[in-house]
Amino acid sequence: MSKQLSRHNPASEDFVKDDFPFYWVARLNNIYHHHMERALRKVGADLPTWRILFILRENGTSSMSEISLHAVVKLPTITKIVYRLQERGLVLTSTSTADGRVTEVSLTQAGEQMIADMRKATENVFLKGYEGLTPVKIARLNKMLMQVFDNLSHY
Repeated sequence: MSKQLSRHNPASEDFVKDDFPFYWVARLNNIYHHHMERALRKVGADLPTWRILFILRENGTSSMSEISLHAVVKLPTITKIVYRLQERGLVLTSTSTADGRVTEVSLTQAGEQMIADMRKATENVFLKGYEGLTPVKIARLNKMLMQVFDNLSHY
């Protein structure tokens, strides 16, 4: 490992936590969760609701497994949350016509309205978070994070 990279590797004697991207990712994730939970609480939602409804809005009707993959939450937990959202009238579940073992989930009108409410409630979190960043910088950051994700996915 080069001397330059050793500052970023906790296994090295030259390691400096402030130069460790995963340190900042963890801190960012924590503060993001804090602000999002506080904002979402105002509209009767939480982060799992946010994730699931936005996944459905972007991907359309999805299986529980697909939602689990994109929400980065274990399948049994997603199943429990989806049925809670169904009780609230935000999603509908149905058995897949292609595979009777698969439960598909889709948004309802109430789910669409919740998305609108959540967007309004969380808008300032993103405006503040992106302060000083251009669309080009955000795209570059996303590309770098995707590369690290891809590297670790193939490890």
